[in-house]
Amino acid sequence: MAATATSPARNALWRALTGRRGLGKLLLLAMIAAVLVPFAASRWGSGAWPGALTVDLSGPLGQASNWIIDNRDTHPLFLYFFGWISEGVIVAVRAVYLLLLALGWTGVTAAASLLAWRVAGLRVALTALASFAVCGVLGMWVPTMQTLALMAAAVAASVVVGALLGLAAGLSERTYRALRPVLDTMQVLPAFAYLLPVVLIFGIGVPAAVLATVVYAAPPMARLTALGLRDADHGVLEAVTSLGATARQRLLTARLPLARRELLLGFNQTIMMALSMAVIASVIGAGGLGDRVYQALSTVDVGSALAAGIPIVLLAVVMDRTTAAAGTRIGEEPSGPRWSYGWQAWAGVAAVTAAAVAAGRAASSLTWPGSWMVTIAAPVNSAVGWMTSHLYSGVPVIGGTADWAGHFTTWILDPLRSGLTALPWWAVLLIVAALAWLIGTWRTALTAAVSMAVIGVLGVWSISMDTLSQVLAAVAVTLALGFAVAVAAARSRRVEALIRPVLDVLQTMPQFVYLIPVVALFGAGRAPAVAAAVAYALPAVIRITAQGLRQVDPAALEAARSLGASGAQQLRQVQLPLARPALLLAVNQGVVLVLAVVIIGGMVGGGALGYNVVYGLAQGDLATGLVAGAAIVCLGLMLDRVTQPSSDQAGKER
Repeated sequence: MAATATSPARNALWRALTGRRGLGKLLLLAMIAAVLVPFAASRWGSGAWPGALTVDLSGPLGQASNWIIDNRDTHPLFLYFFGWISEGVIVAVRAVYLLLLALGWTGVTAAASLLAWRVAGLRVALTALASFAVCGVLGMWVPTMQTLALMAAAVAASVVVGALLGLAAGLSERTYRALRPVLDTMQVLPAFAYLLPVVLIFGIGVPAAVLATVVYAAPPMARLTALGLRDADHGVLEAVTSLGATARQRLLTARLPLARRELLLGFNQTIMMALSMAVIASVIGAGGLGDRVYQALSTVDVGSALAAGIPIVLLAVVMDRTTAAAGTRIGEEPSGPRWSYGWQAWAGVAAVTAAAVAAGRAASSLTWPGSWMVTIAAPVNSAVGWMTSHLYSGVPVIGGTADWAGHFTTWILDPLRSGLTALPWWAVLLIVAALAWLIGTWRTALTAAVSMAVIGVLGVWSISMDTLSQVLAAVAVTLALGFAVAVAAARSRRVEALIRPVLDVLQTMPQFVYLIPVVALFGAGRAPAVAAAVAYALPAVIRITAQGLRQVDPAALEAARSLGASGAQQLRQVQLPLARPALLLAVNQGVVLVLAVVIIGGMVGGGALGYNVVYGLAQGDLATGLVAGAAIVCLGLMLDRVTQPSSDQAGKER
């Protein structure tokens, strides 16, 4: 009876996978493979990308890099364009930093707490108060202010640039079509890839860090602005038009107010991505908390890295909660006494902040008092030493973390890397094209295949296969854990409530911070890089999958239950097939997020493309770094196309 109950859903899934279009694609692929495989095998044999098809860009890139470095201080392009941009960034960051220092720790803490109370409520205000206090107690007040100054300048520029692009895309279909592939490409780029071009033009320092952050953080604002403007209620727009409103009046009085939620969501995402990038940009001289983490990791000083990492997480949590609550409250009627909202509330915020600043100046204490600081580096390093002695190796029966990392490298990463490296390059291109075509269109397949071909032409085929092996292994572990936890969360409210705070913290942590615990537990190597990537990508996979399973039509589940289907049968034959679009999105996001951290894992022994990027930045060998960055872009673009169906295909599935 249970099988009968779920047979419609099963048959629908089978038709989707093996329908006329699907069978046609499979047959055509078989015919193409029957022709191309023997030809390619006889023409190129097996092995890595042939040297005859490789283009050495190290010479031209080295010459271009040398020309830019030699002319950076004399050429008019740098003096009167890039130079002015650089000076403007420096002035903006310095102005914000001096303002924060002038407010003092009392003024900054009061302003942040009161702003959070005004926008998000008492609970978030207390969180902000505690978070800034912890930043001071850990002795990280000045680096925190440096990071906030960098963040303020970068977020302001990102919001302006993103909003202007989104406005153009939301009002013009032609602009939207032109910007969409650009934003798609930027979305799959790992953060490290953004550092290379700006370093080439602006050198090491704050301007490069801010501009890299703007390029990285502006796309979410552009996407969501365009989405809000394009999805505005057409009935309201027609009513405004019928009253004789001009295009400008329709924009200001209808479109923008209707898109407020999307605009605030874009602001939230821009802040989170800017904070993540501001930490990564410490590699190119951003300073602040990220620099403390980077310097501590380079010396394997886990205690100092944790002391700087905790404030980063706390800042991310406060900013996320504040902006998310602002978006949720849009459209709600204000509650409480009148002094708690409106201009009276803002006047009160300004007055209390001024009083807090005056109190700090009266006490001659603009920075956090040294007597209130607590040093955690030594205890944490002692705990890490204990873990290294007791958990790192020699644990009875289960083995230590070093044993796990070694086994994972020996049994999974090494064979996977060897298999991908030994696989003929033309076979990799055919497999990638076939997978992309099955899930998308011929354009998707062409994009994926060309991306892999560019990697070979750049001469980094072998190390790209090394990176790909780490990505595939991390994605497999992420999906296995993520789907299991998501199923439990979707079926139990108690499990969902239990894991929610953990997911909240993990999702707000910048990518860089994930390297701290894995270095402490696993040391350096490829396995720790994979572990950090799994931890970073897991929250998104769990949330997307759980939401997709919960949104399955209750009528389908009720029909299955009424006919005797067990819980496992309902999951396997009803929920999973009907939640297929959400599962594909979870896979896509897992792949993109894993790639981002695997690249950063080059700092902790991950090697491959990530190491080349880090080496290029550290040694000034921008040719090596730029080639590796281009390969990362191509790899990310290929993985995105292989794991994400096209809009046409998704529409047919729905």
